[in-house]
Amino acid sequence: MSSKRIMDIELLRGIAVLGVLFHHLQGSLFTDIVPSLERIHAWAQPWWGVDLFFAISGFVIARSLIPALQGCSTRQEYWQQTRNFWLRRAFRLLPSAWLWLALMLLACLFINRSGAFGTLHANVQATLAGVAQFANFRFADSFYRYEYGTSFVYWSLSLEEQFYLLFPLLILVCRKHLVWALLALVAVQLFTLRTPILMVVRTDALALGILLAMWSARPGYARWEPTFLRRPWVGVSVLLIVALALSVMATDRFTFTNYRIGAIAVLSAVLVWVASYNRDYLMPAGVLKNLMVWIGSRSYGIYLIHIPAYLLVRELIFRLQAAGLPSPAGHPILTILIAGGLIALLSELNYRFVEMPMRNRGASLVQRLSTSRSAVPSSGATSC
Repeated sequence: MSSKRIMDIELLRGIAVLGVLFHHLQGSLFTDIVPSLERIHAWAQPWWGVDLFFAISGFVIARSLIPALQGCSTRQEYWQQTRNFWLRRAFRLLPSAWLWLALMLLACLFINRSGAFGTLHANVQATLAGVAQFANFRFADSFYRYEYGTSFVYWSLSLEEQFYLLFPLLILVCRKHLVWALLALVAVQLFTLRTPILMVVRTDALALGILLAMWSARPGYARWEPTFLRRPWVGVSVLLIVALALSVMATDRFTFTNYRIGAIAVLSAVLVWVASYNRDYLMPAGVLKNLMVWIGSRSYGIYLIHIPAYLLVRELIFRLQAAGLPSPAGHPILTILIAGGLIALLSELNYRFVEMPMRNRGASLVQRLSTSRSAVPSSGATSC
């Protein structure tokens, strides 16, 4: 299966991260009630961007990992491929995640005059949870009970890291029954009321993304291509309708509350399915799509950075007010523009000087390990 980057998937990443950024405006950037945001949140909430991320991750990872592992003829080759996958994921994700955990902890210590970054005790515990990849369990435990800390968004990163660790083992254990195991995983969750602990281990969107990747390797996938979306603005209309439906489902007004998370996972997978053909079905090529693709390509850094950026803007406003200087306080649009500019700048720096160099270093390490392994004769090994 080709590992070529799919621009329409990057578009979805951009949509997903913008939804999360908007959802966190109230409470993270604004502590006082902003009436317009309150009205929007009453009828539409875009936190479903996290589930869209899950569906994308399941699709993208399975699209390359399953063929690689299924093409191995010995256990040794299987574990070598698994090791390579884990190494690439670690170099891709952990340096940026740990960097921003450290920076948030330093901000709590040294630029926290307003208290925006929370208490040191909560942030130390949150940092440990983020590094040790159990932030999702701590997040569920802290839900409306105690302060989590600045890095609360790391719950979803921990869930994905747990998925990356366990997924190769699931492929090994289930073998030819992998499809049925994934379908059972989706079905069980679809009809289960999500408690806080079940919310932070939800894997239905991930499983649907994996199933979609497996289907994309079969002949029937091409026959089901939604070619009717080629008509001008039909695809954009479908995208807007699905996004609106997801936003309504994410509110407490949605009456089928027992099934709304499962429904969100299914609709997220539908968007990934349409995007997987990479035919500009969801948005025509142009300036807007190029911007969304750029946002999508930086979405990991944006996701990590947006909360500390929001809190830094709050700290700046507090200090300006304390000094009697003009500030953007009371001007929500200006405050959002300042925060957005800061997020764009920091995410671009993170992408250029942390994400890409560390990703390339991981790829080089995997290449060296593979080369050194192939250079050593082994009497019992066969090629993958």
